[in-house]
Amino acid sequence: MILLDSDHFTVVVDSRHRLHASLISRLLAVDETIALPIIVVEEQMRAWMAQINRIRDSYQLVVPYGHLVQLIDVLADWEIIPWSDKSATEFDNLRAGRVLIGTQDLRIASIARATESILLSANSRDFDKVPGLQVEDWLHR
Repeated sequence: MILLDSDHFTVVVDSRHRLHASLISRLLAVDETIALPIIVVEEQMRAWMAQINRIRDSYQLVVPYGHLVQLIDVLADWEIIPWSDKSATEFDNLRAGRVLIGTQDLRIASIARATESILLSANSRDFDKVPGLQVEDWLHR
């Protein structure tokens, strides 16, 4: 299975991004399940919710609520990998092993390790610190 981090997912859903076509082409060429860790879904939702929560003018809410609806529509077409007992165990083991990266990234890495998946991410600086994690950057390599 191949899991997308937020940076890769953002390029997939933004058809105007300069790397969109090449990333889509590579993803279509693989014969593996492509999915999103629930943490990526959380990050995407939080971003729009934070913007919505900052706005006080009712009319300025039209665009961000529209983007939130679009995100929900897009997510309906994706397999989403849940947080599981095995993910939690991986997370606790990584924390006990003093893997020092952000909590959300550590959760994403834990899901990838628990499912023995390849994680697509441009964040090699952090994810390279996670032992046993298969991480590839399809945006820059």
